[in-house]
Amino acid sequence: MGQDGAVADAVIFDLDGVIVDSEPVWEEVRRAYVAAHGGTWQADTQRRLMGMSTGEWARYLSGELGVDRSAEQVATEVVEEMIRRYAARVPLIDGADEVVRRLAGRWPLGLASSSPTRLIAAALVATGLADVFGATLSTEETERGKPAPDVYLAVAGRLGVDPARCVAVEDSSNGVRSAAAAGMTVVAVPHGSYPLDPDAERLAAVVLGAVGELTPATVDRLG
Repeated sequence: MGQDGAVADAVIFDLDGVIVDSEPVWEEVRRAYVAAHGGTWQADTQRRLMGMSTGEWARYLSGELGVDRSAEQVATEVVEEMIRRYAARVPLIDGADEVVRRLAGRWPLGLASSSPTRLIAAALVATGLADVFGATLSTEETERGKPAPDVYLAVAGRLGVDPARCVAVEDSSNGVRSAAAAGMTVVAVPHGSYPLDPDAERLAAVVLGAVGELTPATVDRLG
């Protein structure tokens, strides 16, 4: 607890599924890519992919799912298609930009995303949030993707704050696991199409029905 009684010195957001409703777009693009290149999409593929870094999911599509392209080709071609989609329309979650700006009035903000760096930049420009985050990082730049804690620890380091004094906002099971493993207090906002696994739900300090429910008072109550 700090001198003001608050739990948080910073708030760190995930991007996909929290600020932009990109998981369905990722699924559509990667499903189509796998089908077009001789691979086979499995029943648990989307759940496994959520939180993987670019290198991890590219190797998974190329190796595990049998896509007839190298991991490097997979990463380049899928990300290029995602950037094309974002150029046409970034699927901003209703009210997410307002939530981020409200919290930015109280705390330094970070962004810890599994999206590639180029796509993070495109999303932040399109949503008008490029100036709000004190530190943004892609798991492309960390050794391991989520559920490992690497990206959250690195963003806290860049913000100059103790991970235990950070609140993380996540939607996916692997994201919740990642932030919790970094020692952060986790606010979960699960996507309706991708509910949390029971173990991940137990790791969250609070589970919200929509990101619009996230207010400074929500963060204060975590203390």
